[in-house]
Amino acid sequence: MDPLSEILRSIRLSGGVFLSGHFTAPWCISVSIKPTDCVPFLKNPTQMITYHFVSKGQLVVGVEGQPEFEVAAGEIVLFPQNVAHTLGCGAAVAPVSAGLLIQHSEDGGLRRICHGGGGAATEIFCGFLASEDAYNPLMSTLPKALKTNVREGATREWIEASVRFAAAELAQDKSAMSSVISRLSESLLTEAVREYSSTLAEDERGWLKGVKDPQVGRALALIHHDLAAPWSAERLAGEVALSRSAFVDRFTSLVGLPPIRYLTLWRMQAAKQGLRETNKTIAQLAHSVGYESEEAFSRAFKREFGLPPTKWRDQHSVE
Repeated sequence: MDPLSEILRSIRLSGGVFLSGHFTAPWCISVSIKPTDCVPFLKNPTQMITYHFVSKGQLVVGVEGQPEFEVAAGEIVLFPQNVAHTLGCGAAVAPVSAGLLIQHSEDGGLRRICHGGGGAATEIFCGFLASEDAYNPLMSTLPKALKTNVREGATREWIEASVRFAAAELAQDKSAMSSVISRLSESLLTEAVREYSSTLAEDERGWLKGVKDPQVGRALALIHHDLAAPWSAERLAGEVALSRSAFVDRFTSLVGLPPIRYLTLWRMQAAKQGLRETNKTIAQLAHSVGYESEEAFSRAFKREFGLPPTKWRDQHSVE
């Protein structure tokens, strides 16, 4: 079992391709993908990861607060937190909103953008990974943008063929939510996160460091697959064939927190998102994150955030 794949699979993402772009230098667009862009595929997406696959040419990506970076043909850039960004040729060109340039297909097929000054050409496919399941806070720990290189060997051929397959399906007024695209969506995110994790400093701590260790990675996969399960340090240690003390020591040294403290924090993050974005009762939320009683959940929540869940919801609910 690949722990990273198991952890990311627990997010239950579905993928789709919704737009192709043909650009010629000079050009620059501003991009902000909204949940409504996924409605043809998913009714109520609660979390979104957008991506662009460059099939020809190159482009420069801009994200607020970060240096610009280049993405070349055969590379994919993903935005785990779905932040607004710019795409362009790298020249000093004022960005045009991508929404103003989209050409909708009369038959409901793939949307297109054709834009630019007639110079060097860049072609991209734009897609998303999204889920209607409850928010998973793992994504908030990833950087705003992840770039992965799929230019070498069969990997690029399979990914490019899969993206083009989705585009062809949409052009024929068919859904691009096939098993091929579901597999593609998992592969894109997994490879991008794997490549990013390899760049982490040796002394960094967190789930991405822990996932590299066979036993700790397996425990993390189990936790994130079912936050509500009655996990204990003893049970997790047994699942990964370690003694309790050896497991706790190894988990803490790699992740930076003891396993049950880590579990509690992620349960509270999931609960906080549920309070903000759903109408579930406190009892329902308590059960969904592994608490048998509303009272126990409320006490744990207040310890973490200083307010009982009801008052926290009153102050933070999305209007």
